[in-house]
Amino acid sequence: MTVGTGKPALDAAEFEALYQRLRQVPAWGAADRRGALNYLTPERVLAAAGEIRLGRTVSLAAPIETGLTPDDPAPAIHEMTGPPGTQADPGGLTFAQDRLGINVHGNVDSHIDALCHIMYRKTLYNGVPADAVTSRGAQELSIEVARDGIAGRGVLLDIPRLRGVPWLEPGDLVTGGELTAAAESQQVSVGPGDLLFVRTGHRRRRNEFGPWDAAKLRAGLHPAALEFIAERKVAVLGSDSNSDTAPSVAEGVETPVHVLAINALGLHLLDYLQFEDLVPLCEAAGRWSFFCVIAPLRLPQGTGSPVNPIAVL
Repeated sequence: MTVGTGKPALDAAEFEALYQRLRQVPAWGAADRRGALNYLTPERVLAAAGEIRLGRTVSLAAPIETGLTPDDPAPAIHEMTGPPGTQADPGGLTFAQDRLGINVHGNVDSHIDALCHIMYRKTLYNGVPADAVTSRGAQELSIEVARDGIAGRGVLLDIPRLRGVPWLEPGDLVTGGELTAAAESQQVSVGPGDLLFVRTGHRRRRNEFGPWDAAKLRAGLHPAALEFIAERKVAVLGSDSNSDTAPSVAEGVETPVHVLAINALGLHLLDYLQFEDLVPLCEAAGRWSFFCVIAPLRLPQGTGSPVNPIAVL
């Protein structure tokens, strides 16, 4: 099989047909606000706990960054609000204190997108009017939908491993055929309720060569790869990039994967994770599935949240 060659584009009519096709997949009724999280039944969560074999935990999040870089023009602000240790009370108690301000949907820090994050043609997921998002925040489909956490069977598909390269070059894309091939090569299945993570090597390339303007150039999924996701009834999709390749390959739509995943399928997306700590554990164990817990912050009207997913092998 030839992989990674060419960059097939979707014209406006092709994207529209794909969007309409995927919109028909969710079947939970007009009142639904959970989207693909409905695939995470108690039975599937219990079964996923059986993935724990080694008792090892590993973070899938990158450290929050506070420096100005080409891919992070509005970096997080971390400042101390308590006195430094040099000013500690020598005879009593002193508190170290700090606070954090962060752009949830940037191109560096690990985060989860809520189902209100994407407005397409003035609607949110499941036809909810876009005006449900106000100046005070999201009145529907906020990250509060996931307030009880997301737990299930995680699966990592390593596309650079499939291709025999350390990372995908910025602007490259991953097809649905490659997702199938990676699963076969890694001898792992992807099925209903799974939390699917797709590695492009974005984080490793950034660590080795330094930041670049990822908003303009990054590896990601071809929009048609969302049919692979929909057919397997995946509950959550995450990447070490942001799932969308840039520049876009869909005519007139800047982030087609976000539109298809969040707006059409009701999938929570996790962007800019890191898998460099997870990969060697999977290789050593000879398995690419694991128990995974995702705990967004409780932001009742938030369009997303910083996140630190934990894989348990």
